[in-house]
Amino acid sequence: MPSKYLAGVALVIICAACMSADAGAPMDMASDPAVTDPSMAPMFEVDPFWPKPLPNHWLLGSTIGAAVDSRDHVWIIHRGNDDGNLAPNEIPSQQSPPIADECCSSAPPVLEFDAEGNLAGSWGGPGDGYTWPASNHGIVVDHMDNVWIGGNGGGDSHVLKFTRSGEFLLQVGEPGNGVNSMAENHFSRVAKVTYDGPANEIYLADGYGNKRVAVIDASTGNLKRFWGAYGTTTISDDFLGAYDPMAEPAQQFRGPVHCADPADDDFVYVCDRGGNRIQVFTKTGDYVEEIFIEKNSGGSGAVWDVAFSPDPAQSFIYVADGLNERVHVVRRQGMEYIYNFGDGGRMAGQFFGTHSIATDSQGNIYTTETYEGKRLQKHTYMGMGPAPSGSTGVAHPE
Repeated sequence: MPSKYLAGVALVIICAACMSADAGAPMDMASDPAVTDPSMAPMFEVDPFWPKPLPNHWLLGSTIGAAVDSRDHVWIIHRGNDDGNLAPNEIPSQQSPPIADECCSSAPPVLEFDAEGNLAGSWGGPGDGYTWPASNHGIVVDHMDNVWIGGNGGGDSHVLKFTRSGEFLLQVGEPGNGVNSMAENHFSRVAKVTYDGPANEIYLADGYGNKRVAVIDASTGNLKRFWGAYGTTTISDDFLGAYDPMAEPAQQFRGPVHCADPADDDFVYVCDRGGNRIQVFTKTGDYVEEIFIEKNSGGSGAVWDVAFSPDPAQSFIYVADGLNERVHVVRRQGMEYIYNFGDGGRMAGQFFGTHSIATDSQGNIYTTETYEGKRLQKHTYMGMGPAPSGSTGVAHPE
């Protein structure tokens, strides 16, 4: 199937009166009848007051994972002082000796927020019986309410499973191994963990080292299947050379393989970040199609993470783009590019290293930022509006 190259350039202003929701009254997207109208698209507005400030003078480091659980609680994982991610002048009270009495210190790696933005739980870090990742990366709360964590540091060739309160349950993969996309006993720097509840399966974006999708049993951790770009099961780890947007698409994932998200139907959406593309597969690994996003992007690439809208058909895919600093909105039927929102910066609704993305049952979007962004933002679903095209800029309240 031919590749699609899609990118937006036009600025479109959407009249709030045209929305399917009344002004100031966000709707539940799952029950919004306008979702099925092909002339409409979901619209968002950043909530600058969400989440609420952390207690204990805690700070976030680079925030490299986001998930929403069955309670609509939002989970993140970040890198704090243990990873050397926060500078001494950010956490003076944590220096040895302290150079300030109160401010500030690193929050625990795993944080849980309720729907109102209150901190509901915190835990994480090294413990007995498991190897905490050298550089944690990605988090998900599965269908059994268990929390899975990946890692993309050197020697992070495993994933971890905990209860939602942080009790260790399972380590899958042997830590300390290198790149081998054909390996059956370990992974290599897993970027993201997702799940398919009805199948009791965990999907691994494997990853920063390997160039594949790996699927394991959610209970035992046993490897069930894996595949690479275009569905190949014979995967090469050879260096592909510099990315060239004018060249034929690489036949292996360029990497990092940054997401592997199963939808509620038979399809899986895989982020080949360095290749600026999403490849679509069946859940058995058969290749279906691909879409390019901001194909001319170099460097760290444009396709960092995806999330689905919560309507029954999961009509829309949202793509986090940490290079161009925006969120792309794609209609899942036909993989039709619609528009994007956001811009680079540090104010509410802007992005610096848009890394991870998740949605709740109401249709709200949550994004995290890596590098010096170091934050979590909520983008409230404001209803369906006439579908714009190109870039709509920062989705900031009027």
